[in-house]
Amino acid sequence: MTVIWSEEHFVKRDDVPLYVYRKRATAPAPGEAPRPVLFLVHGSTVSGRNTYDLQVPDRKDYSVMDWFAERGYDVWTMDHEGYGRSGWSGRGNSDIKTGLRDLEAVIPFVLQRTGVEKIHLFGSSSGALRASLYTQAHPETVDRLGISALVYTGAGSPTLEQRRKKLAEYSASPRRKVDLAFYEGMFNRDKPGSSEDLVPKAIAAAELPLVSEVPTGTYVDMCAHLPLATPEAISCPTLVIRGEYDGIAAEPDLLDFFARLPSMDKQFVVLSGIAHNPMMGVQRHKFFHALHAFLTMKF
Repeated sequence: MTVIWSEEHFVKRDDVPLYVYRKRATAPAPGEAPRPVLFLVHGSTVSGRNTYDLQVPDRKDYSVMDWFAERGYDVWTMDHEGYGRSGWSGRGNSDIKTGLRDLEAVIPFVLQRTGVEKIHLFGSSSGALRASLYTQAHPETVDRLGISALVYTGAGSPTLEQRRKKLAEYSASPRRKVDLAFYEGMFNRDKPGSSEDLVPKAIAAAELPLVSEVPTGTYVDMCAHLPLATPEAISCPTLVIRGEYDGIAAEPDLLDFFARLPSMDKQFVVLSGIAHNPMMGVQRHKFFHALHAFLTMKF
């Protein structure tokens, strides 16, 4: 088995240390040309490293970072404030706009470290919102944007309809509890059987030694403050992915978002057999193929 090179950093945003993680097939060599940089943005519940570099016992190809590193990418992710290995200021609830500020602190570090001027940016679920807002604000640093499980206006979303019943609870506290039962519920919510039972157990094994709570900000935003992304302000080539069984990202809502994107270099992809989380399902290789094809297409 090939050993993928990795390194860790902490980057300060104000007084908050943000954990940053990088993987490549091999360590950078002096004088080497930069490799294409892919930066991955996590969602509302699981930290960046444990979303995109998940190691599942006796299984392969659950790590998005490894898969793309093996294909020549310089792959990065981070834990947003209050998640995983990053710090928690105790101020606010790490909402989407705070996530934008996190990216604004970390991505310049990535550009400096790698020597590239632009990155490929991908985000899923609330990470898709963070990635979209960053692309709107800093188009000069984003080559291509990939998003999955995006919530645009929230119209037609059965999961958000149920989640809004607890909006007062989420609004009253900056953090919410997570445990194995919660992770198992995430993967059985949309379509039982679309993921392996080993996956939430692997997430729990990786996450729970780090946190027992995560911020509520993205939940509040998706229940009460949509729309947050402005598709008309995203000018770069864009890929929009939806899983067939996604109970949060309704297809008509996503098609509305897609139609408003001004670039004609855009793709809308529906992946059969996949629920809300495209990276961790039984059919995850469809996601790998869709994102890789988009990033390597010559526009």
